[in-house]
Amino acid sequence: MSQTSIERLREYLAQLPPQSQALLMREFERALERGQDTAVATLVLEQLRKIVRKSEADEAPPPRTDDLSRLLFQVLEPFLVEAGVPTRVGQIRRSSLQPIWQWLGRDGAPDKVNEFEAALARMPADSAGQVEALAQKLQAVAADAIFELTGPGGGDKSRALARVGPPNVIEDLYSIGAVLQVREAIASLIEKLPRTLRAFGDSQIASVTSALNIPVLQTPQMLPFALSIVAQRMTAPWQIIRLAIKIAASDDEIRVAATPYGVAVTMALHDLSCVAAALRMDIKRGHFDNVAGNLKTLHDGVRGLRTELDLRNDSAWGKQLTSIRADISNALQSEIDSVPGRVRRILRQRPEKDIPPGARIDGTEVEETAALIDFVATCRNYASELAINEVTLRTYSDLQQYVERSTEQLVQSLRAADHKVRTYRQQQVQAAIRFCQVLFGDDYASLMSRAAENAATGERKSSRAS
Repeated sequence: MSQTSIERLREYLAQLPPQSQALLMREFERALERGQDTAVATLVLEQLRKIVRKSEADEAPPPRTDDLSRLLFQVLEPFLVEAGVPTRVGQIRRSSLQPIWQWLGRDGAPDKVNEFEAALARMPADSAGQVEALAQKLQAVAADAIFELTGPGGGDKSRALARVGPPNVIEDLYSIGAVLQVREAIASLIEKLPRTLRAFGDSQIASVTSALNIPVLQTPQMLPFALSIVAQRMTAPWQIIRLAIKIAASDDEIRVAATPYGVAVTMALHDLSCVAAALRMDIKRGHFDNVAGNLKTLHDGVRGLRTELDLRNDSAWGKQLTSIRADISNALQSEIDSVPGRVRRILRQRPEKDIPPGARIDGTEVEETAALIDFVATCRNYASELAINEVTLRTYSDLQQYVERSTEQLVQSLRAADHKVRTYRQQQVQAAIRFCQVLFGDDYASLMSRAAENAATGERKSSRAS
């Protein structure tokens, strides 16, 4: 992108409200995690972060308690997931941060929190180095307080833990402490990794393995977090399993599972199941914007795990992969089966006596049906791996035959249509042409559009001659 284009993009982004900027940042960060539009997402994120940093420096707001909380938890950002999303190892619920911060200020380390808050308030706006040093000290204090609470020792630990928050917060507490304790190692790993890992071949695997060779990140507690950072840099996150295969020097699942890196397979399966859940939800809501990307992610991930790992059907991993395929197949098949019926309801050439005066075809329904036809076409590309090959090919073939035949019949019907139903017939023809555009392309749709115009014009000329 040219410098001028980047400046225009920055100007546009700078005009957005802070809430919109934050929303965009989250969406593009998620796009990077999914491996979608990485070049665009990286560019926009870079500009947004510059704008946000400049805005924060210009405004120089007075320090607040939530500023201190943000400094404390900033190292956790790569691992946070939003409410309602199932978590796996190497992830932390964002909703757990606030209760833990409140516990630190109330019971965990109240004196230190007050001391740090006062120190932050005294710092000038341009003291980035001092703020960073303060954040590191605060993170160390928080880690010590968490380990004191969660570690072995006497006293009624359960009552003290209950004061932190509900069970899901307690579940995240130790992980948060562990990440805060190794914050420098995590920062070092982030610096060593390439910004984007597109082709995760032997040279990239060797480079990443070297970057991961930090003792404190090799523990069972921290390795999933380190692998999460690696997966976020990948355009195809399922390829994280290649690290486990390399370490095991085998694709046999038993040997892979016996290594600490076997957790990478568990992570990949969990992430695929989350994508499958998002796909099912999008289909249920009639949202097809992300379907193609999610289908490709699922297709490539399922195929990769099946071909690069020797999975047994009766093993835990094998059963989980089979379950993911079955869930995807069921969700897609039920939606695919419904498409021909929707098309027929719109294009069915009813007798003129059965068409009530003023009958209309809903344009929104036409576009929704066109999106469903395109959905079936997209499913063809991934049908075999997702266990929907037969239903997809049959449905797509039936749609092509029916739409082609119906379009020709509807065009011919314009020549002799009674003026009372002409508008309805024309709307049917327009819907048929829209479906042709999806199924056969723009050239064929343009051809049928001209045929419809000629049919209507010929009928009008015939009427005037009479």
